[in-house]
Amino acid sequence: MFKNQSGHVRAGWLILLTFAAMLIVQQLFSLPGIFLLIFTEAPFSGVSDSQDILTALDTHPWIFLLMQGGGTAGAILITFLLWRFMNKGTMKQLGFRGSLNDLWFGLFLGALSITVIFIVLMATSNVTLINSWSNPQFSQYTITFLILFILVGVSEEMFFRGYVMSTMASRGNKKWVIYLVSAVIFSLAHMANPNVSIIGLVNIALVGILFAYMFGVTKSLWLPIGYHITWNYFQGNVFGFAVSGTTPNGIYGVEVAEGRDWLTGGAFGLEGGIPATALILAGFIATSLYAKWRHYK
Repeated sequence: MFKNQSGHVRAGWLILLTFAAMLIVQQLFSLPGIFLLIFTEAPFSGVSDSQDILTALDTHPWIFLLMQGGGTAGAILITFLLWRFMNKGTMKQLGFRGSLNDLWFGLFLGALSITVIFIVLMATSNVTLINSWSNPQFSQYTITFLILFILVGVSEEMFFRGYVMSTMASRGNKKWVIYLVSAVIFSLAHMANPNVSIIGLVNIALVGILFAYMFGVTKSLWLPIGYHITWNYFQGNVFGFAVSGTTPNGIYGVEVAEGRDWLTGGAFGLEGGIPATALILAGFIATSLYAKWRHYK
């Protein structure tokens, strides 16, 4: 049950153990931020439950970074430790190898994808820009969320692609099974996000397959990490949409048309709309062309 015919612990058990450890460590590393928020807010505004804490966090970007970023840093640490001492692997084997050109292309492709979605929605009057292009509203969130989304991009790709896919590959699983399992786990991990939608979960699974494809053809995590970072950052902190249901804090503000969630994603963010599906699919083509140009294929 626990071991395969070769006497190795099955990939599923290793992944489950690492995922559970990651969740626990995330909570532990989030505690300093939670305690600081309660100490800062509770005497004055009655912050006492989880909903109060979430509301209060919106006005404390640096505490939010300490809480969420701390938890994400904890996830990075425990994934590395378990990979190093349980899987007996190196960082290079995990996927931190190859050219940083892959990172730059990923950053460009993620930003371009969100920008195209935004332009299409604005051109079709599904979103309206609140402040003008010449009047961006920079704030503390512009910096704190950049740091946070860098950590999130590294953490999630390190686990969902690097750890999950490499562990399954080491146990001889077929490529299509590896891609599909990593994407499904990635989508299920977002089920508890606020304002989650069916289209959103499908798109997250689809982009998970795209990230797996990026990792597979380049043999490196840099391309999916780059795409992941700017996909999130441009969505939430440039154009002001929700990111997987979280509160937006963009340098531009947008008013989203009501009743067209299948296009705009509604309160879940652009990931919950059909245009995102199209751009994710276009990402496969762009990645394939890039891989041929870089002679990966």
